[in-house]
Amino acid sequence: MKVCILTLGCKVNAYESEQIKEQFLLAGHEETNDLSASDVTIINTCTVTNQADSKSRKMIRQARRENKDAIIVVCGCSAENHKDALMDLDIDILIGNKDKSKIVSLVEDFNEHHEKIVKFYDMRDSVFEDMKITNFKGRTRGFVKIQDGCNNFCSYCIIPFMRGSIRSKDIDIAESEINCLADNGYQEIVLTGIHTGSYGTGESYDLVDLIRRISKNDNLKRIRISSIEITELNDKFMEELKANNKICNHFHVPIQSGSNYILELMNRKYNIDEYKSIINKLRSIREDVNITTDLIVGFPEETDECFKETINNLSDIGFSKIHTFPYSIRKGTKASTMKQVNDSVKKERVKEVLELSSKLENKYYQKFIGKELTVLVEDRFSGFTDNYIKVHFDKECENNTFVNVVITDVDDTSVNGRVI
Repeated sequence: MKVCILTLGCKVNAYESEQIKEQFLLAGHEETNDLSASDVTIINTCTVTNQADSKSRKMIRQARRENKDAIIVVCGCSAENHKDALMDLDIDILIGNKDKSKIVSLVEDFNEHHEKIVKFYDMRDSVFEDMKITNFKGRTRGFVKIQDGCNNFCSYCIIPFMRGSIRSKDIDIAESEINCLADNGYQEIVLTGIHTGSYGTGESYDLVDLIRRISKNDNLKRIRISSIEITELNDKFMEELKANNKICNHFHVPIQSGSNYILELMNRKYNIDEYKSIINKLRSIREDVNITTDLIVGFPEETDECFKETINNLSDIGFSKIHTFPYSIRKGTKASTMKQVNDSVKKERVKEVLELSSKLENKYYQKFIGKELTVLVEDRFSGFTDNYIKVHFDKECENNTFVNVVITDVDDTSVNGRVI
């Protein structure tokens, strides 16, 4: 069978889709990007915003419209959140965030019995669903999902209900998968999860213990963390950061708001002074560290004064990139019952933050003009430094090799370099 996999949302979804693809290939099937030619179309959905839900539904309808005979499989967070609404769509196999590793067998079962399959579970009572990937076709970096679920219950977020409680991949299994990828030529590994920094909660190990273990593999040159909460950058992590140069010089640390009042309404676990103090510790260890973040604007009760405070703190912290999202009501969350901000106000605030983000990004990149940086080549004419600067080269280089590049100029947020 020809299988087409469509993925929305986060790096965890991307990892899970890659694992699904690998399982189909191991079973003797083939991949296709052509919806009209597929025998099986899998849509791995996202529900983090209303827009993500809308894209998920649109993708499901498109898949059926372009191929009336394909087996349509829908899984992921939007399926988990809107299973009743999706029942009306022409879906053959509908599951949530559990049993993604069993999709091959579910498809085989459907082929045999031709009966619609619907499977959902209590995600707050789920165990970690082990998946393993040995290869990432077309990528030079290997993503490994080491953690799932979240216990934070931020007032705006539906994900703890969709993904369940915090749970982790066993450290021996995680180490084995990472070593396999490194030995298969992946020199950079990205550790990812719904709440990656909580890895090992309730176990006798944590994220630093895993990092120490995998750092022993000589084939592994870089360890990147997809995202980490400010509260998880603890003393143990900081000490490891001082000693371990395999940890990439880039941290994505969600701030969500720069106003203490809004942070409290969001049920975040820190205030601005605490956030700044920890970022300053990071910078005292790694002078040129790249700090990026997530920000929600237009959260309920966010006044002009709150937003102004946020803008001032974003500038003061000096992020190099701010991923900005207008607040999106998630039914069932505490924030959905609060006083809402006008959509036009949200739109203007997003625009202002994006303008600030571009300025800060350019300012960060400008520091490196004339400096020599090491880049892992991703697509022959560009690649990423360990502090996550995408550099465009003046000549072609071999993929998955490290090259030294002198940064020559920065065009807005595009960085160019000369290969030495």
